[in-house]
Amino acid sequence: MRSQTNDGLAGRSALASAAIVATLSFALATAGPAKASELGAPPPALSRALETYNQATMHSDTTTLAALVTDDYMLVNSDSSIQGKTSYLADFAVPGFKLDPYELKDLVYKVGRDAALTTGVFELGWTQDGRHQSRRLRIAHFWVIQQGRWRLAYTQLTRLPD
Repeated sequence: MRSQTNDGLAGRSALASAAIVATLSFALATAGPAKASELGAPPPALSRALETYNQATMHSDTTTLAALVTDDYMLVNSDSSIQGKTSYLADFAVPGFKLDPYELKDLVYKVGRDAALTTGVFELGWTQDGRHQSRRLRIAHFWVIQQGRWRLAYTQLTRLPD
């Protein structure tokens, strides 16, 4: 939702993206992709973490989000800007900013022992500066297990054609 690069990540974005791809490839190499519609829900703990993330996002619950995302969390927005944890959380406190409720559809997940990739499609609507906007997006989350629980390390939003 931002149009600039934040948290000093500009110079590291290509390296970070390459590292994430390498990590995903390594961590998930033995786990086959599974569609929720074909195989049921993702593992219960991951499903709960994803639902907690979605609810906290829709309700601007930065306390829950801060605990759920890793300290080195990275968000790649649909406009290709990059945000770190601090900048990402700060967006929820912008006066007049409000997300519309949303529902993820077409959930696909790939789960390894200590990492998972979840994706879905949704209509993101929000109000900012008195103006309502919306776009259809694919969201991809990279989850890791830290201290015995699923935490969100990376999110990428890709705008889908209208």
